Amino acid sequence: MADPFSPPAHPHMNPADTAFAYDRAQFQQIVEDVLALARDAGASDAAAEVSEGCGLSVAVRKGQLESVERNRDKSVGVTVYMGQRRGNASTSDFSPAALRQTVQAAFDIARFTAEDPAAGLPDAADLASSDEAARDLDLFHPWALDADIAASLARRCEDAALAVSPRITNTEGAHVSAQHAHFWAGNSRGFRGGYPSTRHSLSVAPIAGKGAAMERDHWYTSERNAMLLAAPEAVGRYAAERALSRLGSRPVRTRAAPVLFDAPLAAGILGAYVQATSGGALYRKTTFLEGSLGQAIWADHVDLREDPWRPGGKASAAFDDEGVRTAPRTVVDGGVTQGYFLATYSARKLGLRTSGNAGGSHNLTLTSRLTQPGDHLDEMLRKLGTGLFVTELMGQGVNAVTGDYSRGAAGFWVEGGRIVHPVQEVTIAGNLKTMLRDVAALGADAYTLGGKTCGAMLIGRMQIAGQ
Repeated sequence: MADPFSPPAHPHMNPADTAFAYDRAQFQQIVEDVLALARDAGASDAAAEVSEGCGLSVAVRKGQLESVERNRDKSVGVTVYMGQRRGNASTSDFSPAALRQTVQAAFDIARFTAEDPAAGLPDAADLASSDEAARDLDLFHPWALDADIAASLARRCEDAALAVSPRITNTEGAHVSAQHAHFWAGNSRGFRGGYPSTRHSLSVAPIAGKGAAMERDHWYTSERNAMLLAAPEAVGRYAAERALSRLGSRPVRTRAAPVLFDAPLAAGILGAYVQATSGGALYRKTTFLEGSLGQAIWADHVDLREDPWRPGGKASAAFDDEGVRTAPRTVVDGGVTQGYFLATYSARKLGLRTSGNAGGSHNLTLTSRLTQPGDHLDEMLRKLGTGLFVTELMGQGVNAVTGDYSRGAAGFWVEGGRIVHPVQEVTIAGNLKTMLRDVAALGADAYTLGGKTCGAMLIGRMQIAGQ
């Protein structure tokens, strides 16, 4: 049998050569038709985007096929401006009549919308040129995957987890997914651009122990290129080892102590920072980091870089959702905030310039100037000394307005730099503004979660509520 991870002969093939129903030329024509309809109807400005996605998801549990899902969706969205009145509408019907109705619906919304001085398309100077928009970021790697091959990969992953130990008694299943999408966008100020992209994944969630002593954990691998996915057996074994390590968990007594966040969880703390320095929260004054530009927010050894142009990156883009050009930049330099995450509207509300972040951040990497190449888990545990190593968080206890942080947690109690026993049923609490300043170290075990890359994060002191 052929290698199921093998790419097609032409990994950058035109979308028309894949399972897509529409090609780029058709999408380009739809965008031009919609913009012409908006112009003829009297729009002072307009933007349109057409997209299509398709994919396959397969799940197995205990060797048996549980589900096979195929998805296909398409959409046309239009935004029209009547001066500083804005309206938008969308449809999944690409017929000429439906496009006319959608443009009219957007106009009807705009007519009853109040004028907003910040409303409008991006300034022409901020929009990506045709050459900039065409930058190849290596985001499209079609995976010729059928249900049988996907089920085989999922079984291999689950079987590897079950084979690790007799104490792996069950699983919540294994999943394989292959997703493909493409789009084209344009506006009345001259921007045109779009590209195809892919995202593939494999995951498993084994269960260890029996009865009240059961523990579960999971692991996954996700890439734009299926050739880069971790082997199913490696994913299964690691997920099983994580589940087994949690057996015998118990709480600890309430105290204040250092806390080490596992790398995937550290990326979540970075995500909270991004949310707190994003335009919507800033102009609404619903963030604890209002006015943080130019201020020392992180520890002075911490840097944060944004690289939208990373080849194959999970959050790579030559332009943002508004067509604004992107560019690599330093967001935090030596702990000091150098920039926010702004779209055109929020930038205007704040009296600033868009940072090209309509739709979110692009490939963030958090690093420390103190990190050494050998600062992997053993060394980070040594730096932790006596405290809590957190590998799972529960709940949504983050107050974006005040920065107060309180989450249920599980992981391991560490003494003298060595793991003593697994921990469960504890709560960790602090304030994000204090936590960011109190980052004592970042590990060399860089892990990418979505578009955020970070190593394990050691916070000097937090409150731990246990027994």
